[in-house]
Amino acid sequence: MKSNEPIEICDWSAEWAEKFRVMAAVIRTALGARAKRIDHIGSTAINGLAAKPIIDIQVSVVDFDPLDSLVEPLKAIGYVWRSSNPELAKRYFRESPGQERTHIHVRRLGSWHEQWPLLFRDYMRIHVEEHEPYVDLKRRLAARFQNDRVAYTTGKEDHLWQIIRRADRWAAATGWMSRVSDA
Repeated sequence: MKSNEPIEICDWSAEWAEKFRVMAAVIRTALGARAKRIDHIGSTAINGLAAKPIIDIQVSVVDFDPLDSLVEPLKAIGYVWRSSNPELAKRYFRESPGQERTHIHVRRLGSWHEQWPLLFRDYMRIHVEEHEPYVDLKRRLAARFQNDRVAYTTGKEDHLWQIIRRADRWAAATGWMSRVSDA
């Protein structure tokens, strides 16, 4: 998707973790027990990793239905449901216009799609040798596809699959399990 907003890769910031904590507390209050887990995911959740300055939050739920019990509380705290999101394994919310850029990914607890970003995050937190090649790729793609988020994301796919294969071997060798929820 072409965008008027250029893709920007920023050096890691300790502020990202604090921003997550504040947002997650508000989401936890809004969703209550409906949210089984709330986790900081994506590159901003990995200490030292350069990233787009967008906080990605994963909310794990038992089921998406009733959908209103997700949409209404999140809407009340300023998030907009993106019903046109083509990925059926999640429900996707974004910030309201004028708010700080945030992506909320609601996924089913225990599903492969919920575990993938947790495994990626945990693996990358420990394997700092993976950071430089990934950041170099992100910076090259951001320069090449400055206003084309789809091309930028597609350009990262092969590299991400290589990382997740290594992460899967690491998980099997260490007995990795996603730890307690971040919030």
